[in-house]
Amino acid sequence: MRSLTLAEANKIISGTFASAKKRKAYALAVIVLDAGGRVKAFQKQDGASLMRFEIAYGKAFAALSLNRSSRQVLQKHREKPYFMANLESLSDGPLFLEGGGQLIRDKFDEIVGAVGATGDVNEVDDLCAIDGIHAGGFRADADYDVRASKRLNIKIDPPLKDPRKK
Repeated sequence: MRSLTLAEANKIISGTFASAKKRKAYALAVIVLDAGGRVKAFQKQDGASLMRFEIAYGKAFAALSLNRSSRQVLQKHREKPYFMANLESLSDGPLFLEGGGQLIRDKFDEIVGAVGATGDVNEVDDLCAIDGIHAGGFRADADYDVRASKRLNIKIDPPLKDPRKK
């Protein structure tokens, strides 16, 4: 299994912050976890509120826990609350059930980590995280078409759009 380098993790964070600036997002906090769920890098923009590390970590860890975006982990919680309650009790990390956690895939489609972004509305957190993944030279699950997603067992989110744009 290939691992993320610190330089790659920092590129993802920089790309996420660049996307946030372009989108005029609120101050974000961004974490990158390796494929084993351990922290590779974390940064919080000036003005980001308290507890953002824990929230970002929980979003990224939730994505890794079920190999899907944290938005889809939230959906799983709505569909199967007992399953998710059991998963949370077994988990060795926090599961924060909101959008903003995205898997990071390499050019061979392998999961090499996850990014968690928090500070704005969930859709903007997700969009910025996906842009950050691209800036780091990686792929997000949103990059795969239906055929590839079935072959790789990728759960594709519905299309994301910035809710503030008309």
